[in-house]
Amino acid sequence: MSVLVVAALSARLLAEAAALDGHRVVALDLFGDADTRRAAQRWVPIGAPGSLHIEADRVLAALDDAVRADGAEAIGWIPGSGFEGRLDLLAAGAQRLRLIGTPADAVRRVRDPRAFFSMLDAHGIGHPEVRFTPPTEPAGWLLKDARGSGGWHIRAARADDASPADGALYFQRAMAGVPMSATFIADGARAELLGINELIVRPIGARPHVYAGCIGPVPVPDALTHELARALQALVEAFGLRGWCSLDFIRGGSGGGDDDGDAVGVLEVNPRPPASLALYARRGLIDAQVRACLHGELPRLPSPGASAPRSMAGHEIVYANRPLTLSERGAQHLAERADVHDRPSAGARFAAGDPVCTLSATGDDAATLRPHLAAACDDLITTLETLR
Repeated sequence: MSVLVVAALSARLLAEAAALDGHRVVALDLFGDADTRRAAQRWVPIGAPGSLHIEADRVLAALDDAVRADGAEAIGWIPGSGFEGRLDLLAAGAQRLRLIGTPADAVRRVRDPRAFFSMLDAHGIGHPEVRFTPPTEPAGWLLKDARGSGGWHIRAARADDASPADGALYFQRAMAGVPMSATFIADGARAELLGINELIVRPIGARPHVYAGCIGPVPVPDALTHELARALQALVEAFGLRGWCSLDFIRGGSGGGDDDGDAVGVLEVNPRPPASLALYARRGLIDAQVRACLHGELPRLPSPGASAPRSMAGHEIVYANRPLTLSERGAQHLAERADVHDRPSAGARFAAGDPVCTLSATGDDAATLRPHLAAACDDLITTLETLR
């Protein structure tokens, strides 16, 4: 049984997928929730939970330790969320232990907004208008940081914004439509599309577009699937993406039905295993990552066409409304629910806006799942606030 290291702000999804494929897992993350510890042979903290910041020294020390774990060298490490803007850390980690994912140089290029949007323009791939100087009228514009994740880096543009001195910052015009993502796997030259998902995005404090969950796979017209497949192939060829990734986009136009005239507004690529993989939980996801990255082999995936799936899955993050300390009764309540994931331990403290756990559900369509998940999240956080 091989040893595999997974690292992320929250490594639960990767740890569970790796364990499902028969790997001995060393999990590195900030939270160390009960699910992650259950799936992993060993958990190593790499930062404070409330900071949402990965500490480089801890990561590198953990990778050094993993080389000698139980006398068996780990086959490599898979970076997840939180490493998008940590390019030096990705490169340094790859020197310690083989990186099973998109290399740091490729991440640097695909997350460079000038290179990324220029590439889209060259291939005729639609995206919301982007500029690198402040708009004259800030209304309807967003300021983004290409190093961020989860939407925490996005805020509304302001009249007093100066031209960004940092090349990762850019302004993007807000686009009306449905936030969506395409989950895919790549081998550095080719792409295979796994599924298309609707994203759940909510305002938290001054952040208008924070990622809160996803629903999928959702059926879309064949024309939209073909356009996304064309964009993915161009992106993989241009940037050398490897392993599981996702393409975030806005579906404009009608946003539904059988209308083939929907506009696609590409936003960004997440060059690492995305949270939407949880919608497709099955054996083989991590083994596919290893084969794609190390051997250039892609799995054969059914085409996600317009035919409706028999069932959809949905996941939504439960955020604290106000400061919360999880009681023993609250922790027990979470432990007894099969639809709760990323379970924190009793005594865990959360500030307003902190993620507490994740809820999952299944249903026939996104229109049913969205309100169900929202209501379930509201009910759960109210329960946790009242259990003493």
